[in-house]
Amino acid sequence: MKKINYCNSLTRFSRFKTKEVIVGDIGIGGNNPIRIQSMTNTKTIDTEATVEQIIKLKLSGCEIARITAPSIKEAENIKNIKLRLTEQQCNIPIVADIHFTHEAAEIAALYADKVRINPGNFAEKWSRNKNDFTESEFNEGYEFAKEKLISLIKICKQNNTALRIGTNHGSLSPRMMSRYGDTPLGMVESCLEFARICREEDFHNLVFSMKSSNVLIMIHSYRMLVNKMIAERMNYPLHLGVTEAGGGNEARIKSSVGIGALLADGIGDTIRISLTEPPEFEPPVAAKLISLFSGLEKHKSISPLSEQIVNPFEYKKRESYKIGILGGSNPPVVITEFCDCTEIKREYFSQAGYVWHQDSDKWEKKEIAADFICIGGNRLTFEPPKNVNILSNYDLWEGKPNTYPVFKLSEYTETNKKSDVLNFIIIKIDDLDNPDFEKLLNKNNVAFIVQTENKNGAVEQRRLFFELVKRNVKNPVLISRHFEDLSKEEFILKASADFGLLLIEGFGDGLIATTSNINGVQKKAALVTETLFGILQATRTRITKTEFIACPSCGRTMFDLMEVTEQVKERMSHLKGFKIAVMGCIVNGPGEMADADYGYIGQGKGKVVLYRGKEIIERNVPSELAVEKLIEIIKKDGNWQEKE
Repeated sequence: MKKINYCNSLTRFSRFKTKEVIVGDIGIGGNNPIRIQSMTNTKTIDTEATVEQIIKLKLSGCEIARITAPSIKEAENIKNIKLRLTEQQCNIPIVADIHFTHEAAEIAALYADKVRINPGNFAEKWSRNKNDFTESEFNEGYEFAKEKLISLIKICKQNNTALRIGTNHGSLSPRMMSRYGDTPLGMVESCLEFARICREEDFHNLVFSMKSSNVLIMIHSYRMLVNKMIAERMNYPLHLGVTEAGGGNEARIKSSVGIGALLADGIGDTIRISLTEPPEFEPPVAAKLISLFSGLEKHKSISPLSEQIVNPFEYKKRESYKIGILGGSNPPVVITEFCDCTEIKREYFSQAGYVWHQDSDKWEKKEIAADFICIGGNRLTFEPPKNVNILSNYDLWEGKPNTYPVFKLSEYTETNKKSDVLNFIIIKIDDLDNPDFEKLLNKNNVAFIVQTENKNGAVEQRRLFFELVKRNVKNPVLISRHFEDLSKEEFILKASADFGLLLIEGFGDGLIATTSNINGVQKKAALVTETLFGILQATRTRITKTEFIACPSCGRTMFDLMEVTEQVKERMSHLKGFKIAVMGCIVNGPGEMADADYGYIGQGKGKVVLYRGKEIIERNVPSELAVEKLIEIIKKDGNWQEKE
């Protein structure tokens, strides 16, 4: 395959060099560190509340604060907010977030340090209901948008205001949808259409973003954007984010998968972690994620690639043959380890999803349960559940049903004690040139467990997978990682970034993770099991629970988004496989929840619109009744299940 450039190197970590853009007194891109951003959720017209929240954001580590300006009056109030911040001795760049109202953008550009516009709704000549465009109509729409954009550019030039061209997957313009569809290419072309106009006007104070609630679309869009920027000799800074990620660990996992996969390839100059939580919770998470890539330049060298092995702009699962529940068309499995225990107790299994009931002497399998449990060099002193697979060191393996041996490569070649069904062999990248490894290729009872000690472990493991694809190796492969000296949150972020990078490339028939610095065998096992299933859910490689698409709230939201999101989760978290959206307003709501099964979207003060897919089912629903109304719709569709 022809080499496709979207980063400096696929095997050597270095940041993709962009031009420096000054926002207030902060530089983005160039030689600057990756900057941390967040956004207020106050009403912008409320000066004191907005200023108070911006100060909280700065104290939490935020370097650039964004506020919404949905109309002219909010845009005008940015002047007062800036003055009040100066009085409070809070020096932080302010970004005005604009949707639909180009007049508000022009006013905001007089006072804000940066204006964010969405090319999908900044200035459209045609109705959003229009689907078909002749070439003439497409060009008319372009000229209309160009005229409005040039007017904004002039003001930005005069006031030294930066401009973020922020494309959202959920709000592409009808023109772009008609030509490119709801695709990463459509997002990229939407952004570049505006970028080319800016270049024609000799305006280069630009930052780009490509946001989506679907991490695959988000990653592919940014990669494609960089590829096209290189082709057009552009090098503008990139703002990274996964929009509508939700809250809690799910949002941290989802954001880390999307942002982390790009940071791993050196892409990204500023990031925002979007959480349906108080805004000041976001910057510390962003800082932790960025810190995990600090010093990565010093990693052990990885052999470079002479050709492109996979298409970086699309998802395609690596082909492997099937052994039971492993490989083939099966989703990736989860392995929970108890290898570092001196004794494995029966109750430990509950943290992997298997609960023993003493009164009946029976096991209960939870909805989310590990597919394999690895006991390493331990022996079980109790009978395990019949529906779980057990891995053990080969020398302790007794050949019982649903038990499988684990070998180092040298051990496998030196012993005759092997399973006829399935053997797991641990390999590292250096083993690929070992003649003993060659003998195992495409053996139908051998799966590999790939490990790494490289500081840039995910990229080294990706390089190993590239080689397997190149050699047409079809053995199932499990990805194994050990994460040293990380806090609970750091483990979640690091595991999500590293495993996510591989999964979105289509690599990995299963995940194994171990971590130090987490006290307690059961706490560690529960954390690892939950995180691994969360990563598979975020990458959409294995769906085991309800997916909630929830925005982080902003000044446009007309109800308590965090409270409503928790209500929806409480009532609907048992609807496995369904995607439920809770969106604060109609700006990005209908679009970002485009692949959701059902949606709850703010319409106005105390009013909600309920959706089935992209179809509006009921408007003007009082917010206090909306959750129950949504449940009624799901029941009428025959998709409701009662909690067990």
